[in-house]
Amino acid sequence: MTLDSRTASVLLDTIDDPAVLIGLDYRILATNRAYRDLYGTPPAGRTCYQVSHRYTVPCDQAGEACPLAASRESGQSQRVLHVHHTPRGQEHVEVTLHPVREDEALVGFLEVIRHPRVPLGESAAGGPIGRSPAFLRAMDLINRAAPSDTTVLLLGESGTGKEVAARAVHEASTRADGPFVAVDCSGLTESLFESELFGHEKGAFTGAHTRKIGLVEAAHGGTLFLDEIGDVPLPLQVKLLRLLETRTYRRVGGVEPRQADFRLVCATHRDLKAMVAEGSFRRDLYYRISAFPVVLPPLRERREDLPDLIMHLLGQIAPERTLVLSPAALEHLLAYDFPGNVRELRNHLERAVILCDGEVLRPEHFDLVGTTEEATPEAPAPWLDGRLLPLDEVERRYLRWTVARHGQDRRALARVLGVSERTLYRKLQGLRGGG
Repeated sequence: MTLDSRTASVLLDTIDDPAVLIGLDYRILATNRAYRDLYGTPPAGRTCYQVSHRYTVPCDQAGEACPLAASRESGQSQRVLHVHHTPRGQEHVEVTLHPVREDEALVGFLEVIRHPRVPLGESAAGGPIGRSPAFLRAMDLINRAAPSDTTVLLLGESGTGKEVAARAVHEASTRADGPFVAVDCSGLTESLFESELFGHEKGAFTGAHTRKIGLVEAAHGGTLFLDEIGDVPLPLQVKLLRLLETRTYRRVGGVEPRQADFRLVCATHRDLKAMVAEGSFRRDLYYRISAFPVVLPPLRERREDLPDLIMHLLGQIAPERTLVLSPAALEHLLAYDFPGNVRELRNHLERAVILCDGEVLRPEHFDLVGTTEEATPEAPAPWLDGRLLPLDEVERRYLRWTVARHGQDRRALARVLGVSERTLYRKLQGLRGGG
């Protein structure tokens, strides 16, 4: 890099958001004033993954998405959602990496940091909670889609937080000041469908004593969330498709067409593609609602989020108590698959809170059927990619991941790995040598 750090800092100060200049070796070369005001001045010679994540290897070797590695490979800008260590604690941030070239040669990267549009973590006031790679991948998609008016289709098992995600889309959209109207499609019978969705005029049918505003009209200027859209009966799908294609509707008993104005978010736990193939879901409706699909991961694929979720839920369930989980209770929960996902986790915590007379939740307060280490399939190791690999390569990848996450105390790490400090040192030297 031909620019010295002082000159680079002056140029970076023209950027309003926190910005960092990073070399090809991941080392931070310069920061702008906005970065230093928020995060302080990083120690000289430190790498971006050391400062932001406390890792000892790049993010992609520690099981996370690395925008620098992706930008180096593609030659294009890359954006990801990350959790960074900051003076205020861990924060969700949106990181964008831009390649920097001189005479067409790649010489470094410009990193720009922004807060995500979708509020995440404890500051989200009921929003999505998590920091696992699977969770961040889903939230990155939601963060990208939220500002547009594109229809979002949320897919995932029951209890994975699809309504929470739908509200997050709404709150980060340009329609955030408008209403958020949730419709449980599984509870709409054929006889009630049009009346509930479109409303009715007075006298439209027996019992219609007054005019009723439908849910589509109630969502005007905001977001209409159709939950469990896979449960809409086939005859009603035609009426729903017409609404989405024409953006017009009539109240039951009315003659005047009315304009609909809403952003559509749909959700289902069903396999809509399979339903289309078997003829139980209209193909044209599927293409209309699946412009931007987002799969929300089940809890068993984001076990590292359990501690944060548990503390968040306990704060909601018993805000007047200072409850904590014993280490044994946490291990007990980590060994369970939670087929009902976050909804089931909340139910178990509510029961445990009632049974606990003190402030420490213990394994006996939980009734988790089938909770055994042997019966629970392990989540895929983040340092593997699903291929069969030579054993020495498996060891190298495992060492990189372990040291990145737990490598601050080498003596303790050697003890956990069952090797001497000298053996661990020798193996780590082999990694640095390119082995």
